[in-house]
Amino acid sequence: MSWLIAFAGFAALIVLHEFGHFAAAKAVGMRVERFALFFPPLLFTVKRGETEYGVGAVPLGGYVRITGMNPAEEIPPEHAHRAYYRQPVWKRVIVISAGPLMNVLIAFLILWALFLSQGVQEPSTRVEAVEKGSVAQGQLLPGDRIVSVDGRTGDLEVLSRQIASHRCAGEQVAGCAAAEPATVVLDRDGRRLTLELTPRFDAQATPPRTRLGFAFGADEVDVGPIDAADRSVAGMWRVTTGTVDAITRLFYDSAARKEVSGVVGSYEVTRQSVEVSWIQAMQILAIISLSLAIVNLFPFLPLDGGHIFWALAEKIRRRPIPFSVMERASVVGFLLVIFIFAVGLTNDIDRLRGEGFGIR
Repeated sequence: MSWLIAFAGFAALIVLHEFGHFAAAKAVGMRVERFALFFPPLLFTVKRGETEYGVGAVPLGGYVRITGMNPAEEIPPEHAHRAYYRQPVWKRVIVISAGPLMNVLIAFLILWALFLSQGVQEPSTRVEAVEKGSVAQGQLLPGDRIVSVDGRTGDLEVLSRQIASHRCAGEQVAGCAAAEPATVVLDRDGRRLTLELTPRFDAQATPPRTRLGFAFGADEVDVGPIDAADRSVAGMWRVTTGTVDAITRLFYDSAARKEVSGVVGSYEVTRQSVEVSWIQAMQILAIISLSLAIVNLFPFLPLDGGHIFWALAEKIRRRPIPFSVMERASVVGFLLVIFIFAVGLTNDIDRLRGEGFGIR
């Protein structure tokens, strides 16, 4: 079932991306000849009005065919006024931008809905777990809430620093006991308790410090629509900057090339996430949708960003760009796309043969 759900998720991203182009082209009056899910050969088609709708046999994408995308295309006189390259630049930019913008919108809506329905995990002063054999064992219990340490109150970072301020009398070596105990005040089921606990030095901690041997937990906090939107935008910005940085480093950093994943890897991560948690699967789909938009907006043909770039160049130049120039540019762009695809596919195959994708 996970294979089918992951496939449906990917197909939805493709359909909605292409639907963005399709709807925008229709809205500005361009003539849409075909709207297809997946690539040819077409398995079946149906015509409604002037547009042919179909499903292809190669499940690697989709496309919208708009009359006049090639300036050299022969167009019947009755359709010439609706051809792509006969339209003003602003219409072309809207049509090409609509696909990536649809993916951005999808990512936002998924994240917004998850934040709104699931809330967020906020670090808290609640004890999550107690380590076996530690000072805290038998003294602290999961669910206890630390109120103060040595009279100091605050968040978990403040309390952790206060515990770590207790140092061993001599050299700080693994397992040494602090010279002075820490006074820990906690709330346990509504009862206030005060404990005197002596931290021990943990050389394996990062950074090495004195500890009591417990881990703080996190509380689920509900968020409203505005807060959910803010968090969604902030998360999308982090993904955007990270994606742009990763793709840029592909061309000069061999380590960065090993981190890239392609279509196979993205699909497999989504499929495995479905088996683990539907929430995680939706988060992965949101990231993939946003990444699809970002990659598509890179300014080289045949990507959407390349079409936008040359349309804007025409606007600045105030006359059409020679098609021969765009053809040469598209060769370079196509090679770059193939390079990124090849790197991602190679990494995906290596992961499938090796340790996998680290989901389960």
